Order: sequence, then structure tokens, then C-alpha cells
Amino acid sequence: MIQTRGLTKHFKDVRAVDGIDLTVAPGELVALLGPNGAGKSTTLRMLTTLIPPTSGTAEVAGYDVVRHQREVRLRIGYIGQGNGAGHSQRGRDELISQGRAYGLSVRDARTRAGSLIDSLGLAEVADRRVSTLSGGQRRRLDIAMGLIHAPELLFLDEPSTGLDPQNRANLQEHILSLRAEHDTTIVLTTHYLDEADSMAERVIVIDHGRIIADDSPARLKAEHVGDRITLGFDAELDAAGAAATLAPLAPQRRGNRLVVTTQDAPRRVPGILDDLRAAGHPAAEVEVTRPTLDDVFLVLTGRSLREGGAAETRELVEV
Repeated sequence: MIQTRGLTKHFKDVRAVDGIDLTVAPGELVALLGPNGAGKSTTLRMLTTLIPPTSGTAEVAGYDVVRHQREVRLRIGYIGQGNGAGHSQRGRDELISQGRAYGLSVRDARTRAGSLIDSLGLAEVADRRVSTLSGGQRRRLDIAMGLIHAPELLFLDEPSTGLDPQNRANLQEHILSLRAEHDTTIVLTTHYLDEADSMAERVIVIDHGRIIADDSPARLKAEHVGDRITLGFDAELDAAGAAATLAPLAPQRRGNRLVVTTQDAPRRVPGILDDLRAAGHPAAEVEVTRPTLDDVFLVLTGRSLREGGAAETRELVEV
């Protein structure tokens, strides 16, 4: 569905995108992650024919984005960071107008608009002016506009930005259900790491205009970070003895605590605790920390994807 080779974009002296090679298969849901200025939105704008590349090639839905812009645009939907519907217009009318712009008959445009309104939960507000809709309702209307012509490929540029947690969750649910219903290929950018982790089967991390990692969220976290098991002991002497017992796992000792980095920590904890009891150094507590995608980025670049650092997910168990 997408294939690029050496895709590059320069803005004067700024190399916003620096030779990206990318392949996306039909039906995939791919998330692009990176800090502000990494090149995510610029990449999307080239793939959607909004700006031309400086060099390299890109084919979308089988068509070159420079030589066959019309063919590309007929086959994609694009939801940018701003709202696409006119504030003084009614939502249903905007959808019908969008459908007509893509060549649908009036009847087909009305039918398609009605179907999307129902599936995206907009029935109660579709005939209101856009300016009266909430942020979540406007975002769902934007997605409906991007889907009105049943595109093969949908681009979403930070679709959840500015939404409250409930509206974010609702929007994610709608995106996933629409994908399941229409088998649409979806490429999205996001600053919400949990969104990428829960929705995307594949995550591409971009930094300084280059792809630095490309895999499933689970494999990225397992390969680059791993789980952390923190073991607490009643005394430093117990911690020292436990460190010797767990020497093959290369634990790090911090006073009366040990930190072990491993994969699949929840399954390994019972065996570790049994070994410590058998050696006479039972742990007083254990804490399992699962890695985040921000941890992956931190390992790869030495920087955090988000301001303020990553939030950790912990499971605390008293033993």
C-alpha cells in the first residue's frame, strides 16, 4: 500500500525527512512515533501529495505521489491536525459535499454519509452546525469526511490531540471498529504512547527525519528494554546473598534492593522467589515494571519522547 525509497524533504537548511525507506502492507495499522520536529507530519504530507519530496520516491496505493497525484488522492483519506469541516456548515451537509467532490452521486453520497454518521455515533448531532459540536464530535466528523469515499488507505495525523481521556478512548474504539469493518490500511502519528501501544500492530520510531526502529510494540520493548524486577529485602546482608544467588541474571544492587532486567518478568518471578527462599534469602517484596515505548526511545536516543519523562506501569506484590 505504501512504498518509499530514500524519501527526503529539505526546507532551506533543515533536513526534515532524511532518506526514509518504508513499506506498509494492505490492512496494516501502523503508528509513527517521534518527538516534535522528528519528521512525522512532513512524511505524511509527502505521502498524501500535499508537498513534493526533495528527493527519493514514494508510491501510495500503487501510484507515484508526484506523477499521479489525482490517482493517489482518490484512494486515500487524510485527517490532519486541524478540523476539516466548515464551522458554519452542518455536519451531514459537509459529508455529502465531500462525497460529491470525490465523484459520488447525490444518492450515494447521502447513503454513505448516513452510514458513517451511524457507525461513528454522530446521529444526534449530524444536523447541527459544526461550531456547536464538542471536540470529540468534531474529530469523529473529520474521520467520517476522510472515509466518505471508502478509501483504501487512511492517514491520521495526531487524531486524539486535545481530546479528554474519554473522547480519546471513544475515538480509538471507532478507528479500530472501522478498520475491522472496512479492512482499511491506517497510518497514524501520535504523541500518546498508550494509543500506539494498544492500537498499532507495528510501530515506527522516527528521530531527526530517520527511521530508528520498526517492529511490533511488544518486540520493541522486549528487545531494547525488557521488564524490570525489583526485589526488596529486610537487610542489606540478605540483598548481598540474594545477588550471589541470582548472579546469572546480573542483578544490580542498590542497598537492600536488587533490580533484575529480563523478558517476560511475570512468568519468571515465581521461580526467582523460589530460588531465593531455597538459598535462605527470601524477598520481602517484589515489584514488576513493564517497559513503555518511551523507554525504547530513551534507550535508542538518550532522550524522552514525551515531556516530563515516561510513566511506568507497575504491579506491586507483597510476599
